Amino acid sequence: MSIELSVVIPVFNEAENLTPLHAELTQTLANLGRSYEIIYVDDGSSDGSLPILEELQRSDERVGILRFTRNYGQTAALVAGFDHASGAIIVTLDGDGQNDPADIPAMLARLDAGSDVVTGWRVPRQDPWLSRQLPSSLANSLIGWITGVRLHDYGCTLKVMRREVVSGLRLYGEMHRFIPALASDLGARVAEMQVHHRPRRAGVSKYGLSRSVRVLLDLITVKFLSSYSTRPIQVFGVVGLLSTAAGLLITGILGFERLFLGMPLANRPLVLLGILLTLMGFQFITMGLLGELLVRTYHESQGKPVYRLAEVRGLRKASVL
Repeated sequence: MSIELSVVIPVFNEAENLTPLHAELTQTLANLGRSYEIIYVDDGSSDGSLPILEELQRSDERVGILRFTRNYGQTAALVAGFDHASGAIIVTLDGDGQNDPADIPAMLARLDAGSDVVTGWRVPRQDPWLSRQLPSSLANSLIGWITGVRLHDYGCTLKVMRREVVSGLRLYGEMHRFIPALASDLGARVAEMQVHHRPRRAGVSKYGLSRSVRVLLDLITVKFLSSYSTRPIQVFGVVGLLSTAAGLLITGILGFERLFLGMPLANRPLVLLGILLTLMGFQFITMGLLGELLVRTYHESQGKPVYRLAEVRGLRKASVL
């Protein structure tokens, strides 16, 4: 029998939260009347989470465990879960118990209504305002402005997604928080709905202000990949042309002053600035051309298309004589 739901749960030092979370989750899933599996990804836990997961697996045949050799982070844990999931629908939630499994049925109903990705919006947030809520609010606004996919809560792990969407995602670094934006870039219909957010029962949070810089760098990567991955010359080339134009303008003015007005060029910083801008412009244009060569090598050597089809109707692939 095919599996309808695959629930992927990253786990890092959540020993005290796993048993109550599993009890809630299995009760919710049993009431759905759909076949399911639960995949726990042990992300290098050192607090005794693994023995508890093994006990859960012995008592429930629908439980699977993936164990990392060390801590790789939540993005890697989710990717591992996606790679080993069998369900037509993928559900993700945190292992700390703050996501409420009781929200899953409503999210599935929203998915059945036509969405491809349904992501949670934690209301009300049960986290410290200064260290968690404020940076999260600023990050959500920035991500929405840059990607064009405006959501209230990019950081909520509770999501429901169709397998075909998950299969098209390529996640690295800390990019799990950008799943809605990446999915939208693939043409997926993204919806957001309010979900319960509960206080942490036990353990300590693994998130803090230190992640803000990494999120910002990953956001730059996401924007570049979504908008310019097949046309890098349009990024580096524009910067190069502007820099070259500014450099040539400065050197042209200085040349005119020297040749026609007799003004000396010695001890004038503008001379060095003009030369620097011109050289930098040529370098940026060269980088763009090299990027174009790399893009073509990447796509053509592996036969990767530069588009994504929703479906094909009434066509037959022509044979090559």
